[in-house]
Amino acid sequence: MKRRFNVTDTCIPQMHYMVKLDDRLKSIKEEYIDYGSYFAINRGRQYGKTTTLRALEEYLKEEYTVLSLDFQEIATKKFEDEAAFSTAFAERLRRQIQFSSFKDKELLLDILSGFKGDTPNTGLDELFDCLNTMCLNSPRPILLMIDEVDSSSNNQVFLDFLAQLRACYLKRDKIPTFHSVILAGVYNVKNLKSKLRAESQHQYNSPWNVGADFDMDMNFSPHQIASMLTEYEEDNHTGMDIEKNARIIYDYTSGYPVLVSSICKYIDEKIPDKDKWTLAGMEEAVKKILTDHTPLFESMICHLNDYPELEKMFQYILFQGREFAYNPDTKEINLAAMFGYVTERDGKVQIANRIFETRLYNYFYSKEELSNTIVDMAKQNKSSFIQNNRLDMDIVMKKFVQHFHEDYGSNTEKFLEENGRKFFLLYLKPIINGVGNYYIEAQTRDARRTDVIVDYLGDQFIIELKIWHGSEYNERGEKQLSDYLDYYHKDKGYLLSFNFNKKKEIGVKELKIGEKTIVEAVV
Repeated sequence: MKRRFNVTDTCIPQMHYMVKLDDRLKSIKEEYIDYGSYFAINRGRQYGKTTTLRALEEYLKEEYTVLSLDFQEIATKKFEDEAAFSTAFAERLRRQIQFSSFKDKELLLDILSGFKGDTPNTGLDELFDCLNTMCLNSPRPILLMIDEVDSSSNNQVFLDFLAQLRACYLKRDKIPTFHSVILAGVYNVKNLKSKLRAESQHQYNSPWNVGADFDMDMNFSPHQIASMLTEYEEDNHTGMDIEKNARIIYDYTSGYPVLVSSICKYIDEKIPDKDKWTLAGMEEAVKKILTDHTPLFESMICHLNDYPELEKMFQYILFQGREFAYNPDTKEINLAAMFGYVTERDGKVQIANRIFETRLYNYFYSKEELSNTIVDMAKQNKSSFIQNNRLDMDIVMKKFVQHFHEDYGSNTEKFLEENGRKFFLLYLKPIINGVGNYYIEAQTRDARRTDVIVDYLGDQFIIELKIWHGSEYNERGEKQLSDYLDYYHKDKGYLLSFNFNKKKEIGVKELKIGEKTIVEAVV
């Protein structure tokens, strides 16, 4: 069977190219399961949770009896009543055991048949009596896995189910119970809100306080991405530079699983052979991902609409370089981390990857571009920026200085400091839209400085945007940009300064810093 890259459902090794998970599975087994931990795997959408659980089930089958359920397979109405839930749970468990290859499956099925559901007096107590009996009689330790555990979590029956698991865990030295339990989902079951009270009285009251913290990194490393590309190369013989391509993919995605696979899938299936696995091909794949309607990005936009403070935090980070201390007790930071949109770096909140950043920029720009005159100016002059199918960044800088000064030169310093960089990116977007990509170098973004990287048909432009803070600071900025050009192996870069000095000299000039050429624009 010919394999392909998969972005829609569980990855199966015989059908899909996927990273090798052996090291991850070994760590989960040794650090959590062998110790008998109960824990939750909470990650954002399409983060590989289900694939990991499936691989883990196969990995553990020689030592453990693994009972694996998916709460999405249980109808929502079954969670409204204890007897209905218990019956549905037992039935899904029976089906899983029936189609398994367990050596002791007949024994387990016989014990499970003793649970009589669909009666008024049958509920969680009777269900757990049956489950504990299975654990007592099973020749091997039993591990319970529940995927999509948060799909119907906002009701009392689910909370009572967690309470039963907790009670069994606390008495595991006296009664037979599951050796280990894994709950997987997006939302952290430690912090579920009960919706049984009025909205003003919501409280955090999840009984899942026995769960061990699962802090394993589930992003793909460049090495893991390379292992997947190696398998692909063995089948397709493209001659690609595997290590280089793995690093480029990682730079765009920071290893977010579905984004890694999305880039690879688009290159494999959509890019012409001459551009496959080239830098141009990867740029084209990223451009496509940034315009696709996918469940991951649809969820992101829904979350921004549902949580206005989350949107505000992202705007501060992206456009003003504001720093936020990474405090998981802050609601917006906790939500953003839980959904996988941000991560922690040096104690600060950082947007999780370059593709998320650019998608957020594009979303925020789309809300402004219809009413912003500087966007209209860029569109009207677009033909002058492209010469022989090449982007002329010198002209872009000169025209931006002119149009910015005409439209915003008389605004207050505070207004310009908060919005100047946003206006440049708004100006840039329609010029490269549909052909090029841009992204922000997160490591250099702060309240004073932002570096923008523009890719356009194989050409790359390095642009530093900064707020003027005196001549000495400006000279340091020029030196920083020169060093940055060395990193990207470029001889020419661009520096855009937002200067609020009344005696400033507006315009564009060319500087030489060593062997580097810097085009400096001042507005």
